[in-house]
Amino acid sequence: MVIKIIIESKGYKSLPFYIQSEIIYDFTVAFCNHYIDKRSRTHDQMVQAARSGKQNIAEGYLQKSIEGKLKLLGVARGSLEELLNDYQDFLRQKGLMIWEVNSTNARKVRALAYINYKTYNDYKLYINNSEDAANCMICLINQTNRLLDQKLRWLEEKFVKEGGFRENLFKKRMEFRKRL
Repeated sequence: MVIKIIIESKGYKSLPFYIQSEIIYDFTVAFCNHYIDKRSRTHDQMVQAARSGKQNIAEGYLQKSIEGKLKLLGVARGSLEELLNDYQDFLRQKGLMIWEVNSTNARKVRALAYINYKTYNDYKLYINNSEDAANCMICLINQTNRLLDQKLRWLEEKFVKEGGFRENLFKKRMEFRKRL
């Protein structure tokens, strides 16, 4: 008797850029609740941009077509870029420092992305200071955007080589008709 062990895949939830987008969303909600007036349009915009980044990755990975994935991952990338600009604007408007790319603080935050099983809790120590919090998210969003950019390039190459869902379905339909 052969026993098959089925390992449940987490699918998109195991992707580094999805995990990071979930951290970005949770952190942004906490950041906005601490530092942005809840009645402000900026509060809503930042939370929605963070949510859109996460949700569009999830929705994109449920698409059958490469085109659908490309479109929704592109929307996720755009939402995270919008959020990145909001954090940079926050620092600029408050007269706070933006960390240099290779500063000790930026390197510490970037190193967190390499922790296995990372969560919001690995980043939340930065939430108690608005300057550190915004800079922390700038680092994480930049890392996430780079990962999304790589995935988008890979999907574009795959689309060029293999074609799209409708195109391949049409080819299968034509092959089926030839056999009739």
